[in-house]
Amino acid sequence: MRHSNALPLCLLSVLSLTMATPAAFAAEPAPAKPAAKSAIAVPKPVRLSGPVSIAKQGYFFVNGQYATSKDGQIMAGQMFVQFQIPQARTHKYPIIMWHGGGQTGTNFLGTPDGRPGWAEYFLRQGYAVYVVDQPGRARSGYFTDAYGPTRRPNATAMSERFTAPELANLYPQSRFHTQWPGKGVAGDPVFDQFFASQVEDMSNLTMLEDLNRNAGAALLDKIGPAIVLTHSQSGPFGWEVADLRPKLVKAVLAIEPNGPPFYENAVIGAPDWFKDGPLGREWGISRMPLTYDPPATVPKDLAMTRQDKADGPDLARCWLQDTPARQLVNLKGIPILIVTSESSYHVPYDHCTSKYLAQAGVKHSFVRLPSVGIHGNGHMMMLEKNNLEIAALLNGWVAKNVR
Repeated sequence: MRHSNALPLCLLSVLSLTMATPAAFAAEPAPAKPAAKSAIAVPKPVRLSGPVSIAKQGYFFVNGQYATSKDGQIMAGQMFVQFQIPQARTHKYPIIMWHGGGQTGTNFLGTPDGRPGWAEYFLRQGYAVYVVDQPGRARSGYFTDAYGPTRRPNATAMSERFTAPELANLYPQSRFHTQWPGKGVAGDPVFDQFFASQVEDMSNLTMLEDLNRNAGAALLDKIGPAIVLTHSQSGPFGWEVADLRPKLVKAVLAIEPNGPPFYENAVIGAPDWFKDGPLGREWGISRMPLTYDPPATVPKDLAMTRQDKADGPDLARCWLQDTPARQLVNLKGIPILIVTSESSYHVPYDHCTSKYLAQAGVKHSFVRLPSVGIHGNGHMMMLEKNNLEIAALLNGWVAKNVR
């Protein structure tokens, strides 16, 4: 497969080797039904206070490989990982937090209005916590001659998508957004702090997934079995790493994972609200190959079909596999939770990812936050006013489903 922004040949050959060997260190099925309230308890408001004792903390890099540039040797493909291990560690498996597009690991370290983030919450619950910066992002470094051109965020787009979608009204659910801590537009101090954290990232998204899945596999090889928490763009990385290292991924917590299957969903406002974008995930729920049974050797082996009718009002029609559907054999048996908010641009289509997994034989939980009494959230729920309430929900699900 050719990409216009290819890595140098020496780096491509090394990355291909990394992929191949472990790194050193009938009827269309319904989506998984939202879990009953008895299975996922409605969390109570959470406050964190007092000191926390750290047994060990630090950082390291995984999967970097030397490559040749126009002015000498550089390193590319590396992923920065920072970690904290609590003195009172009560959970066997650490949790890896993987941020989304245009973001960095700061998404999990705190909120733009100064409250504790998910990393601190899970640390206080007794987890070892590993927070990454994707390859080619933030502390992992960016070399344009290795990664190609970037794409950059702008304040209007970030406000419309993340912090104040209710003002843009590009999709039906946007009006329910209430949880962002501020006005969500440029000039508001909370938004300004958030926007300061936005960074340029790789425009070649196929290369991005390749680099991240290899780095994720290398991280698991180094630290051992772990729970993988993904958000947005990193959603496919979770599927891909679970496919590569099924014995090391003990659960996937997919927070509004990148989707829907196959074609992008573009939001265009009333009255039509949605239209198909380009073919984004030619392997169904990822840009990189996954292990199917019967085997799929090229993307065209995955025959696509479109729903004639959406599953409900204000929802997109899903693209799925034609029947009989190929099975995602390596994902079977891994506890998986997909979480979707009330007012994100993901609300109209995240059920399609759930339906795709169910069709491929992957049992999982699919939870829309309003179904468990959590309202008003958008896509950046880990930064919003009730972020710790959502973290508590995730923690409760792990306690009941991960062994």
